[in-house]
Amino acid sequence: MTNLNELLKHTSRSLYLSAHYLPPTVRGTFSIAYLLCRYADSIADTSLLENSRRLKWIECFPEMITHPNAQQQQALVQDISGASSNIYEEKLLKNLPACLAYFQRLPEDKQTLVLEVVHAVCEGMKTDLQTFPPENSHKLAAFRTCQELENYCHLMGGEPGVFWSKLIAGHIQISAEKTLFLQWGKDIGDALQIVNILRDLPRDLRIGRCYFPSEQLEEHHLQPNDLLEQINSPRFEPVKRYWINWGRTKLGSAKKYFAALPKTQLRYRATMAWPVLWAADTLNKLEAEANLLDPAHRVKISRNRIYFTLVLTPMLLLSNTLFNKGLEYKLGLHKQQGLEKIGLF
Repeated sequence: MTNLNELLKHTSRSLYLSAHYLPPTVRGTFSIAYLLCRYADSIADTSLLENSRRLKWIECFPEMITHPNAQQQQALVQDISGASSNIYEEKLLKNLPACLAYFQRLPEDKQTLVLEVVHAVCEGMKTDLQTFPPENSHKLAAFRTCQELENYCHLMGGEPGVFWSKLIAGHIQISAEKTLFLQWGKDIGDALQIVNILRDLPRDLRIGRCYFPSEQLEEHHLQPNDLLEQINSPRFEPVKRYWINWGRTKLGSAKKYFAALPKTQLRYRATMAWPVLWAADTLNKLEAEANLLDPAHRVKISRNRIYFTLVLTPMLLLSNTLFNKGLEYKLGLHKQQGLEKIGLF
C-alpha cells in the first residue's frame, strides 16, 4: 500500500507536521480522516465535471467508504483524475482504494469517528455545489444570511474540530466536562474555517463563490459583484472586521481547551497550540491588510513566524499561563484586560 504519511506530507505540509508529532495510537485515524476529506474536496472542486455530476459523487462518497466497490472506485478515479497540475494531488486521487483499505482496518469506534467528520464535510461541499454556480459560468452567488455562513463554518471547520476533540478524549484523561471540551473544539474549528474563507476571498470570488452574506453586504451598500473591484475594499472593511472579530471570539475557546490537556501530554498540546497561534497571527495580518480584495495578494504568515512559534514550543507546552497570555495578546484581548505586551510574542 502507498505510505499514508507520504500522501499526507505532499497534500498538506502543515497537517503532516501535526500528524507526525501525534502519538502513533491516533496518528493513523487523524491522517486517514484528513485524506478522505481531502479526497471529497477534490471531487467537489474538479473542473472536469458539471456540478450535478460532482454532487452525485459527493452524495455517495460516505457510502463508498463503508461499502467499497472496486468498479465504483475506478469510475470515480477516472472521472476526476487529470485536472490537477499537482502530481501529488493526482497521486492521492489514484490511491483511493489504498485509503479505503486503510480505513477498513481501523477499529470500529475509530471508523465511526472518521465517518462522522466525512459526512459533515461532504454536507459542506454539497452546500457549495448547491449554492454557487459552476466556476466557468462567469456568474457569482452569495450566502444570504450570517447564519448560513456560520452553519457552513460549522460543517467545514467545527465538525473537524469535534472529531479531533473526540479522538483526544478517547485516548487521554482531559480535565474538563466532555460536552464543554467538544464545544471548545467546535469553536476552534469554526475559527480556522473563517480564517480560510477570509484569506481565500479574492480567489473564491473569481470562481463564483461569495461566502459573505448578501444581507450583510447590503447594509454597507455592496453587492457580491462589487467585491470583484479592489476600489471597494474600504467599504468591505466593516464586513471584514465583523468576521475577524467572530473568529477571534471563537478562537478564545482555545485557552480553556489547552488547559484541559494534561501537561504530561506534550504531543497533544503542541498539535493544538500551533494551528491556534498561527490562526491568530493570520487574523492579525488580515486585519492589517487594507486591500483584501486584491487577487494578486494572498495573506499568509511568514515562515519566520512559523519557525519562531516552533522554537517557543517547549515553553508554551509547560505553561498554561504563557500560552493564554500569548493568545490573548495575539487576539487583542490585552487591550480589554490591561495586559502588558509579552515580549516573546
